[in-house]
Amino acid sequence: MTGAMSEDALRREIVAVAQALDRAGFCPSKSGNVSARHGEGLLITPSGLPYARMTPEDLIHLSLDGVVLAGRGKPSSEWPFHTEIYKARPDAQAIVHTHSPRATALACARRGVPAFHYMIALCGGPDIRCADYATFGTPELAENAVRGLEGRKAVLLANHGVIALGGSLAGAHQIAAEVENLAGQYLAILAAGLEPAILDEDEMARVSAKFAGYGKVG
Repeated sequence: MTGAMSEDALRREIVAVAQALDRAGFCPSKSGNVSARHGEGLLITPSGLPYARMTPEDLIHLSLDGVVLAGRGKPSSEWPFHTEIYKARPDAQAIVHTHSPRATALACARRGVPAFHYMIALCGGPDIRCADYATFGTPELAENAVRGLEGRKAVLLANHGVIALGGSLAGAHQIAAEVENLAGQYLAILAAGLEPAILDEDEMARVSAKFAGYGKVG
């Protein structure tokens, strides 16, 4: 992570974000995971442990090659896309993966989110893509996720869920929450039988520049 945060503080923040996502209903049945860069590797939530019971000591320290450096459990089964994203994206300091209901509904329709609202720009581009399907925990899914995140900070995973990345845990959390909010708005428009008016790329570029000036978290 950037800055001078200690490992203990980073572990506490990862657990706090994971538990906040769980309370929001973004991680049903122990789904989803959270990670942050640490040294030359990352800290990631473990596999199969309910978030309410998770402690900072339960987190797994991995190398970017997926080798467990410290930890008494197994890392999340989705560790391959965490490591591949960190290798591909030097700007990513934290990753949040959720199965938040509205965004996951769109992912199951294999439908991304167009620029129907300017807040799409918070996610790093003029739209939110839906990456191709691959079985969870596989190198193929990792490849699809990295491809879908090119020039973006969020992607839907077909028939699966959401990945959001940020320059901090707070930033990744914020983006994951905004993806769910936007997905709900988009689904409401479609449910009403309407088609949204789409903002063009020039306008989305202007919005992105304004967001940078406002110091948006991300």
